Amino acid sequence: MLSHLISIDDLSKEDILSLLALASRVEATPRRELFRRLEGTILATLFFEPSTRTRLSFETAMARLGGRTVGFSEAAASSTAKGESFSDTIRTVSRYADAIALRHPLEGTARRAAEVSRIPVVNGGDGANQHPTQTLLDLFTLQKCFGKLEGLAIAIAGDLKYSRTVHSLLKALARFDGIKVRLVSPKSLRLAEGLARGLQTEETESLAEGMRGADVLYMTRIQRERFPDPLEYEKVKNVYRLDAAMLKDMPDTFRVLHPLPRVSEIAPDVDDTPFAAYFDQAENGVIMREAIFLKLLAPDFAS
Repeated sequence: MLSHLISIDDLSKEDILSLLALASRVEATPRRELFRRLEGTILATLFFEPSTRTRLSFETAMARLGGRTVGFSEAAASSTAKGESFSDTIRTVSRYADAIALRHPLEGTARRAAEVSRIPVVNGGDGANQHPTQTLLDLFTLQKCFGKLEGLAIAIAGDLKYSRTVHSLLKALARFDGIKVRLVSPKSLRLAEGLARGLQTEETESLAEGMRGADVLYMTRIQRERFPDPLEYEKVKNVYRLDAAMLKDMPDTFRVLHPLPRVSEIAPDVDDTPFAAYFDQAENGVIMREAIFLKLLAPDFAS
């Protein structure tokens, strides 16, 4: 039984498929039938780092299931600003709520929270480490777009070194057969060795070359907040930019995903093309997070 959602490493292929099937079931169920599934449940959103989509989609998912949300959206609004330890914050909040959705800039904090919490902890991103709920909604989006996960050719472009969304996604994709991954990045942002273990991969610095023959382009932004040296960020911040003209020869089935927020890496003219799937992807985040809460807090429904 799933007690926390901290890392893709903790999920088997069967666990992932079960959550994807549950998300499909949630999507097909009228909202009024789901509204009271978690009535009276309280979610604590503890966001020590800025967020729009992740925090609001967690809150929306809980509201759609009949629950409520408490919490904070920046570290300065918590007692850690007064010197309280992270562990004490988690121990206290776990006596107020029924589940915790956590985002923190330091790697390993979600695992530490799960170790001291009385209630389920869901990792909403810990530093450059992992972002498992983003990965699950990405897989759900791919499954809806292509009707499968096996055998896809996926180009992943941008910040591969610091992107927790990429790190989690690659670990999940390695569970499925026949997936080919083309890694597109400047040398300074290449993926660390071992993170694509179990996958057939190629590397290139060319976005056009990376897209050639792919079913999907998964774009990521160059993350200023992850760079220890601002000058290094300035060197690569605009290294890739996808526009509609670059998609004119792509097959109709091709799709562009992005975990968002975007900065300049996808031009607005891509939004109106049939290839853009990133806003659908964001919408799928609510559905998947509903499924996660049901799995953790309403196992009778989720079984």
